Amino acid sequence: MNWLDYNTQVVAGATALLGAAAGLAGCLLLLRRRALMGDALGHATLPGIAGAYLVSVALGGTGKEPWALLAGATVGALIGVVSVLAIRRGARVSDETAMAIVLGSFFGVGTALLTVIQATPGGHQAGLSSFILGHAASMVASDLRAASIVAVICVVLVVSLTKELRLLCFDTSFASSLGRPVRSLDALVLIIVTAVVVAGLQAVGLILILALLVLPATAARLCTDRFTTMLPLAAIMGSVSGVGGTLVSSFAPRLPTGPCIVLVAALLFVLALIFAPRRGIIARTLASRTFASRTLAPRAPEPHS
Repeated sequence: MNWLDYNTQVVAGATALLGAAAGLAGCLLLLRRRALMGDALGHATLPGIAGAYLVSVALGGTGKEPWALLAGATVGALIGVVSVLAIRRGARVSDETAMAIVLGSFFGVGTALLTVIQATPGGHQAGLSSFILGHAASMVASDLRAASIVAVICVVLVVSLTKELRLLCFDTSFASSLGRPVRSLDALVLIIVTAVVVAGLQAVGLILILALLVLPATAARLCTDRFTTMLPLAAIMGSVSGVGGTLVSSFAPRLPTGPCIVLVAALLFVLALIFAPRRGIIARTLASRTFASRTLAPRAPEPHS
């Protein structure tokens, strides 16, 4: 890709918007201690995509219609959300356990369906691989519009519900005692994450979508303790990751855009890990040395009376 090409500009715009939305959604997951949810939902889309392919072929279609595959991914992700909530409440297990169960089970079902698809006449997986590994270079103007809609909805919901989401993330019990609709807010967060996961499938794929959700949010968390600062900072880092990954891929055409986006996000995380003002390695090392020097410094002898 050439950076001046129209297609490259479309990809950069779409990935920047998706990165911003992923940064906001990732903050909510991180603070709710549900970072694995993005991965669970990403893998839950696989059987939905494979199922949509089979249904499309059975109805006389090609099985490669993007709208059908995205619809299947959405249905799969929503079923994954419902499954996580049902397992957590029914089996009374932790969130991590419920998410791990859904992740493994849905990915197993999706892999089995892909094997069935590959065995059918003309059922090669070339059309489905873009949703698994991502293929941002194939994005068109309609994908940019879809990314814009997802990003705008995500920003509007998070900004308008900042106080409620802050209570939900930091003190669920207190939020419930104030009469806040905790379950509805929790469901809204999962819906936002589902929308970001489905919208980001073509950019980075279901395997790497977790990195785009978690890395900008974690880097922002290292840099600040304030919720209202963390949200825009994570959105900016997500956008920079999208544009930066697209730029790297444009200068190195052999490198796929999706992994490049994740690598830029990982680089931002490493920089935050090292240079963050309070939680960075350098800041903590200097603070530790200052504390040690003050603690171990010899005290002046007290004057005799």
